[in-house]
Amino acid sequence: MLTAILTIAALSVSFGLLLGYSAIRFKVEGDPLVEQIDAILPQTQCGQCGFAGCRPYAEAIAAGEADINLCPPGGEAGMLALADLLGKEPVPLENESNTSSAKSIAHIREDECIGCTLCIQACPVDAIVGAAKQMHTVIADQCTGCELCVPPCPVECIDMVPVKTTLSNWKWPYPDGMEQEPKTQEQGS
Repeated sequence: MLTAILTIAALSVSFGLLLGYSAIRFKVEGDPLVEQIDAILPQTQCGQCGFAGCRPYAEAIAAGEADINLCPPGGEAGMLALADLLGKEPVPLENESNTSSAKSIAHIREDECIGCTLCIQACPVDAIVGAAKQMHTVIADQCTGCELCVPPCPVECIDMVPVKTTLSNWKWPYPDGMEQEPKTQEQGS
């Protein structure tokens, strides 16, 4: 019995050393640009950009196959950070016309919730808590407003509620298509 234990221990140590050596010797390194782009993206994995998640979108941006303006959850701040990292000109968000100007978050009407857990499974950021056959609720601070929880709900008890404007999230509105031209001497007189 002692011999079997010592043999298994020796094999475990030798295989562990072999795996450790292999991990150091044959390490596959990723593209550092992809890593930097992926770090900027919001990690919602919502698919609104047309890719399966943030990592495939980052790989497509690094390869020059996708624009930097396809991520609604990242918003303008994310697009500007990507433009700064890649040395590109900022461009308006692609899906900006499809989304309302105000950010919205999911709200579950808890008295109608049947506890099916389909919304929990659909949420890419785990912003919905609850258990099977119990009511669910949304953690507002974690919700990105991706709306992926709305279609799977069989009783349609999830609403997208606009976030109330406060001093911390208010932005100065841009004029509608108007750019100010510099005043000339004739205009100033």
